[in-house]
Amino acid sequence: MTNILEMSNVSKSYKDFSLKNINLTLERGYIMGFIGPNGAGKSTTIKLIMNLIKKDSGNITLFGLDNEKDELTIKDRIGFVYDENHFYEDLTIQQLKSIISPFYSRWDEAVFKKYVAAFDLPVKKQIKQLSKGMKMKFSLAIALSHHAEFLIMDEPTSGLDPLVRSELLEVLQSLLEDENKSIFFSTHITSDLDKIADFITLIHNGEIMLSKPKDELLEEYCIVKGDKEKLHAANRETFIGLRENAYGFEALSTSKKDVRRRFGDSVLIEKPTLEDILVFSTRGVNRVSTY
Repeated sequence: MTNILEMSNVSKSYKDFSLKNINLTLERGYIMGFIGPNGAGKSTTIKLIMNLIKKDSGNITLFGLDNEKDELTIKDRIGFVYDENHFYEDLTIQQLKSIISPFYSRWDEAVFKKYVAAFDLPVKKQIKQLSKGMKMKFSLAIALSHHAEFLIMDEPTSGLDPLVRSELLEVLQSLLEDENKSIFFSTHITSDLDKIADFITLIHNGEIMLSKPKDELLEEYCIVKGDKEKLHAANRETFIGLRENAYGFEALSTSKKDVRRRFGDSVLIEKPTLEDILVFSTRGVNRVSTY
């Protein structure tokens, strides 16, 4: 089956930032969590996928189609949900839906009404009268009402209260019951991805640092805690990132086996969270913080 998204050696340069040789693949039926610190290149990558900016080199395909040559065909088959939605604020939900729906060949009014009811959307209210959570639900309802096969989401849960976030994540999980759909989920809220992601891709300074199945990542990587006296030059080299104080240290390693071989039972080994992996990985191999 054709991959739903493929990026091959994609680069984009600005005066003060470069996206370097990005390679990504996402199969149908999965959620990819896309993480990285602010300024890492997440939004630039999404804009390239959406053909909102032009790449300098490389290839991007969706559904096996070129994202530039086949842009209209592709955008008829995808849905997108951004953190900041740029709607006509003076229009009502019903009015805005009437403007948007004709652009999609597979618009399904029954599906839209289903999500209006499920999200309790006030269709006669102006967009400017809606809370951020309601705006996000409306944006998601629009994205889902034309049978989109691929959802691209840029910080969709940012600034939402826990109840609304949980509701949206449940909707996304239910979508994957249809194994023909996929979701590209860019966020800095890694706890959301702990719940729903199948794959994790970490970008930092415009480069992909890792891209793996989430379960494999959490199984291979580990947090190591121990006394300061256990650290020496050779042991430091095994860690991706390290925090230490006068008494002890906490570090991230990519291999539990290697940690056990080097330290034996003299350290505590714990399962990391995605936030641990993000923080320690982007701190840098040679950077040490104290606390």
